[in-house]
Amino acid sequence: MERRKFVQGAGMAGILAAGVAPAVHAQQTIRWRMASSFPKSLDTLFGTAETFARIVTAASGGRLTVSAHPAGELVPAFGVLDAVQQGTVECCNTASYYFVGKDPVFGIDCAIPFGMNTRQMTAWFFHGNGLTLMREFYRQYNVVNFALGNTTAQMGGWYRKEINSVDDLKGLKFRTGTFAGRVLARLGVVPQNIPAGEIYQALEKGTIDAAEWVGPYDDLKLGFEKVAKNYYYPGWWEGSAQGALYINQKAWDALPADLKAIVESAAGYAHVDQIAKYDSKNPAALKELAARGAKILAFPKPVLEAAYKETQAVYAELNDTNPAWKKIYADYAKFRADQVLWFRFSEASFDNFMQSQKA
Repeated sequence: MERRKFVQGAGMAGILAAGVAPAVHAQQTIRWRMASSFPKSLDTLFGTAETFARIVTAASGGRLTVSAHPAGELVPAFGVLDAVQQGTVECCNTASYYFVGKDPVFGIDCAIPFGMNTRQMTAWFFHGNGLTLMREFYRQYNVVNFALGNTTAQMGGWYRKEINSVDDLKGLKFRTGTFAGRVLARLGVVPQNIPAGEIYQALEKGTIDAAEWVGPYDDLKLGFEKVAKNYYYPGWWEGSAQGALYINQKAWDALPADLKAIVESAAGYAHVDQIAKYDSKNPAALKELAARGAKILAFPKPVLEAAYKETQAVYAELNDTNPAWKKIYADYAKFRADQVLWFRFSEASFDNFMQSQKA
């Protein structure tokens, strides 16, 4: 007999006699607040937080209710990690590379220059050692982490002036994620880390010379083509960018096993949903940006080669100075090498042929 029907059909004395009163108390609602690093206007990134919250609440029958809050509503965009660590909020959705100032290892959980693509990153995280290694790392921050979406390969950003050589990067004030900034700084760029909601104004006022965010769908929403016409690709610092769900360790430990399973399942669904959303919406958005006058340009090969060389130098320095980085990156790099070899014969060769066909 279903518990609800049993409770409705029995008197309190019968319930107590049956010894099920504790089960009634177990149905108490648990309420979590989910702080996001993203504004509500971005239905891809903040929308993933809303999707996760909706599924958890519905699948649990309201036993675990999650409310999603955009950047700034509860805590600042870049304050979500501290808020979860301290228990100010129970969970958040964010991009882990925002916190490489605390430790470069955070970048591996999201995106690092010349890293893995979306399929490869998902494979490492779910069926390689990615989740295990990152869980071990996050324990020191009082956080339980899950993958929560991926933007797929990103564009290389919006520039007031064309980039024809490495020299054109020197002195460029460029809004980008902090890990990419490490490499770009070695090429003469002046990196700036600015939340999504503030980028347009900075670009319009000339506070910065260039900016990258994600890709066509989000960039169109933010209107960057109005203030900088040169739109470059690829975003070599983000061959994919995996989003993260952070849960406070104490809040996670307090959940019964069935609610933990619901959280894990909801995160998995939201992860795939975001990937599919970007792949479905970016093509039309790119066409629209071109129609509005955006010049879609490829980075010159010498620029990519210089960036790749400096990236390897940064990784070598981190291997020498950061034991956690050395351990996790070694596993990541080995997995990436095998994936790149496999994709050379499968995905890449098929994609190259299809892209050569006019149909």
